[in-house]
Amino acid sequence: MPENHNLQDRPDNLSVTDAKQRLEEGNRRYCADRLNHPRRDTERREAIADGQAPFATVLTCSDSRVPPELIFDKGLGDLFVVRVAGNIVGNAVLGSIEFASLHLGVNLTVVMGHASCGAVKATVANVDATGPATHSHVDSLIEAIRPAVRNARANGNDDLVERSSRENALSTAEQIRRSEPVMASLCRHGVEILAAYYDLESGEVRWLE
Repeated sequence: MPENHNLQDRPDNLSVTDAKQRLEEGNRRYCADRLNHPRRDTERREAIADGQAPFATVLTCSDSRVPPELIFDKGLGDLFVVRVAGNIVGNAVLGSIEFASLHLGVNLTVVMGHASCGAVKATVANVDATGPATHSHVDSLIEAIRPAVRNARANGNDDLVERSSRENALSTAEQIRRSEPVMASLCRHGVEILAAYYDLESGEVRWLE
């Protein structure tokens, strides 16, 4: 896919700086219990029924405690959300992110790991397994997260689950950046993929890079 094709056909959208600022402002309200609960009424539903223009993509875990629209205090149509246990990347996830970036003009994608991630815990418990660890499809999650856990463990075993969750978010973000032909091309022209970490107790989202 020619690089100029990606640029010419993308609709206008918020800059990376403005999109990140909106997320940060919403998260501050969430942490302070001062939520606006914006754009969640009948008027908003009707306004976006024929099309969407989200300003950011968020790839995060399926964990029930990690809902991006609440964490960032956003409403209907604001965020393009992709959720999979362990916030890992695969063809379906990449295709979803490509769609938002290329066809909706989204310039910022956030990969958000979180505290006490069950998928990361399962990987830590089975990081050295030489065969199937669970004999279920959970093994595909473990296989994807295992390199991040091993990298985190190389720096010590203290707080391994939390450090592995951060490492996993960083690794996933880098995989998206390098994905050819779409995301690598877009990233060379200003699209950004940022890793973040969500603290379950405080509600704070911290940028990892």
